[in-house]
Parts: sequence; C-alpha cells; structure tokens
Amino acid sequence: MPSIVRAAIVQTAWTGDKESMIEKNADYARQAAAQGAKVMCFQELFYGPYFCQVQENDHFEYAEPIPDGPTTQLMMDLAKETGMVLVVPIFEKADEGFYYNTAAVIDADGSYLGKYRKTHIPHVNGFWEKFYFRPGNTGYPVFDTAVGKVGVYICYDRHFPEGWRALGLNGAKIVFNPSATSRGLSMYLWNLEQPAAAVANEYFIGAINRVGKEPFGDNDFYGSSYFVNPRGQVVEGAASDTDEELVIRDLDLDLIEEVRQQWAFYRDRRPDAYGPLVAP
Repeated sequence: MPSIVRAAIVQTAWTGDKESMIEKNADYARQAAAQGAKVMCFQELFYGPYFCQVQENDHFEYAEPIPDGPTTQLMMDLAKETGMVLVVPIFEKADEGFYYNTAAVIDADGSYLGKYRKTHIPHVNGFWEKFYFRPGNTGYPVFDTAVGKVGVYICYDRHFPEGWRALGLNGAKIVFNPSATSRGLSMYLWNLEQPAAAVANEYFIGAINRVGKEPFGDNDFYGSSYFVNPRGQVVEGAASDTDEELVIRDLDLDLIEEVRQQWAFYRDRRPDAYGPLVAP
C-alpha cells in the first residue's frame, strides 16, 4: 500500500435536480483524479437535497437499491474510469418500507466492496431522519481498498465515540464522515469532534459537509470540509464556509504508526473495565 495517499472530498450546493447533482459530483471526481487523487468521498445523500428538514412521503422517490441501483452502478463505472476508490452516500431502499442512510464503498477497479448504514438516527427539529431511515445494522465495517483500510461514519454518528473506536479496532486508517450540518446548534462541534476522534483513535478523518441554503427549512449548510491527521491537526486548512470546493490533500499514512507508538492508546485500553458502558 502507498505510504502517502492523495485523498479528495467535495462540498457542493443543491442544483435543483438529481441528475445534475450526479453529473456535477462526477465532474468533481474527474477533476480530483486528474490531480492525482486515489480516494474520494461525496457529501451525505449526495445527489439530493437534505430533505429531512420536512416529513413528506414524496422524498422516498430519491431512494435506490445498493448495489443494483443506477447511481451505484454509475459510480462503479466512474471508479473504474478514474482509478479512484469512491465512497458514495446514497438514500438506500433495501425493501418495501426498509430505508437507510447509507454509503456504498467502491474500489479503484470499479468493484463494489460493500456499504455502511448510518447507525445513529436523529429526530429533532429540522432533522426528522427517523421519518425516513431505519437505524443501521451493518456494524462498523472497514473496507480493504486500493489505498488501504477505509471506514465510514455518517453525520450524526460523529457525536458517538463508540463507533469511531470500533472503526479503529477494525483496522481503519482513513475514516470518512459525510454530513449535512447547518449553522447554529452544532456548528461549534464541527471543529472539535473530528479532531478529537482522530487523536483518540489515531487515524485520518475526512469531514465533509454540504454548502449553501436548500429548499426545505431554513438551514444554511456551512461547508468547512477538511481532513484531520492522527495528531488532531487539520491538513492544509479547511474549505470555504460559503462556496463549493474540491479539497485534495496528501495523507501520510506512516504518521499513524508513528503516533500509535508515541501514544499507545490501543495498548492501554481496558475493555475489561468498560462493561457498564454497554449495560442496558
């Protein structure tokens, strides 16, 4: 595996329709590949608006099966075309009445590796996600890709440290957190939680947010997407808080081993003492 991985994330504004959103994000992927990126993640529910600000049955039309749906199939072709590992957040229809907030993971040769379903589902004002999504049931898979071991955690998940740790224990070296996070209530956490998780679990995190105002509710998505290293340092700065932006950074995976030797958090864990944390 390469020691330095050129990785990409992208924050985009809602165009008004699904087809142009897919086309725009595919174009950003081609731009990233042209600049040497080998892995890329899109934003949460990337091809639609963040419709969870309302509770309306019409939005179930955005759901697709994975991997047999058209968007996953298109992204498999795009991964093969660009030679990039792609993490693709999709509204998943698993069966009648069974819907999930999901990310498909596709290897650089276009092969489908699997999916992660968002585990923690919020249901508060402006984020009515339980109306649309069942809680995820995939556990915390880590995917063995062309750039190494990659994990996914989605938006509201990031408030829960247990999943971050599970991904580290499962071998993740890069974890992507595609999100839909708006100004106000949780904005101050954006620059706290992912750096803290990167330090505690000693891996790289790609934090992706949407940008701009959308047609449902009054939320204003503030972008500010970034990569953070295992020392909790943002890699070469964050993206704009107002504009679309493709963020491409070189991640030195050798830093993971260096940090893990310096701070032996995995060695010094005490799972024998943590039983009360999971007691019903």
